Amino acid sequence: MTETESIAYDVVVLGAGPVGENVADRTRAAGLSTAVVESELIGGECSYWACMPSKALLRPVIARADARRVPGLAQLAQGDLDVPAVLAHRDYEVSDWKDDGQVAWLDGVGADLYRGQGRLAGPRTVTVTGPDGEQRVLTARHAVAVCTGSRALLPGLPGLSEVKPWTSREATSAKDAPGRLVVVGGGVVAVEMATAWQALGSQVTLLVRGKGLLSRMEPFAGELVAEALTEAGADVRTGTSIESVRREGGTLVVVTDTGDRIEADEILFATGRAPRTEDIGLETVGLEPGSWLSVDDTLRVTDSEWLYAVGDVNHRALLTHQGKYQARIAGAAIAARAAGVPLLETDRWGAHAATADHAAVPQVVFTDPEAAAVGLSLAEAEEAGRRVRAVDVDLSRVAGAGLYADGYRGRARMVVDLDSETLLGVTLVGPGVGELIHSASIAIAGEVPINRLWHAVPSYPTISEVWLRLLEAYRG
Repeated sequence: MTETESIAYDVVVLGAGPVGENVADRTRAAGLSTAVVESELIGGECSYWACMPSKALLRPVIARADARRVPGLAQLAQGDLDVPAVLAHRDYEVSDWKDDGQVAWLDGVGADLYRGQGRLAGPRTVTVTGPDGEQRVLTARHAVAVCTGSRALLPGLPGLSEVKPWTSREATSAKDAPGRLVVVGGGVVAVEMATAWQALGSQVTLLVRGKGLLSRMEPFAGELVAEALTEAGADVRTGTSIESVRREGGTLVVVTDTGDRIEADEILFATGRAPRTEDIGLETVGLEPGSWLSVDDTLRVTDSEWLYAVGDVNHRALLTHQGKYQARIAGAAIAARAAGVPLLETDRWGAHAATADHAAVPQVVFTDPEAAAVGLSLAEAEEAGRRVRAVDVDLSRVAGAGLYADGYRGRARMVVDLDSETLLGVTLVGPGVGELIHSASIAIAGEVPINRLWHAVPSYPTISEVWLRLLEAYRG
């Protein structure tokens, strides 16, 4: 194979995280030849530095917290966690940062893998520079899908690089619990990692620039999570910004805008994400390097007939499950266009439209208590001009919650569209609620009327009986 030889495929996928894997799976299922290009581990951010390792760290934390609230078991769960065992299990869940299993899966669907840096080199063309420097040119008959994800965004503080701050990657792959950890941010990564490392032995100080935590959810979600973090021993400071960070010997020193001096061993910045598009050749197709890529609901890049952007890179919903959903939609759209289908199903909830990105995005925050939400918050619905009503229920009123945990604390809200009498959003906060959110996703995606939900009878005594309490509160 020479440097100038071009290899033709129906589809070329840039990025082999969960999103790229799912695009390849769908295009291969449709009979399209597919190449996948990846410069790091097959399986991507989620498998090795995000979803899987973070949840492996959090699972024993949440299990212990639940056990401490169960009479007859509480006294047996008062000890410290076995930190080496927790970290060893985390390493197991990420396959010790080896991707053999993921490579085998990709091979199983019949996609060709190219390891190396992939860059667009004009329309429908991708060059791949391998680890050995060898270059290959891939061409796509039908589509190139950019699935390169996002990376942690660090602020422009002077001297920050010298202190070697943690990002989400270091926070989920650390080999030891730091004695003192400063976490900067109030979003999902910040609160999950604060929860995990506080329980694993670190003294955590959480610095939040805004007024509260989890600002994209209903306000009570952040309030309950902040209360629990404080009770666990974390120092939660809202309305606080960082003026400077430096190391004095082995000690990290953080100075806030109020003049407070905080000493720590490590600092984690969880202050946003940036697209991994800075070095993929966007300039060769008239797009700006480092930019988010705007797409239509089939995930095709605006004003392009062949370029797709799927997952984090399009900035629609930076969640693994949502990226995989987009991948299924994009794969179907690519296959339909390749087959010459004259009119795609791009109507609301159509086979080729990522409608859920707008109306039914679910998310679970694996803190103690868990916070789960899908659809619009009350504020978002009102800002959209919808005529709505919010209904709130104290989750401790549900019989199943009392059985689940002594002193159960939680809250539920549903946002109802008064014109259609269907749900626009649901938020649940409390131990164990993460497994309840899919029922809300079904109700919203299915646009199930309130009067039909009345006939969906929850089993007694489960926490899911909150649905009955919400409907009763709505009906009065």
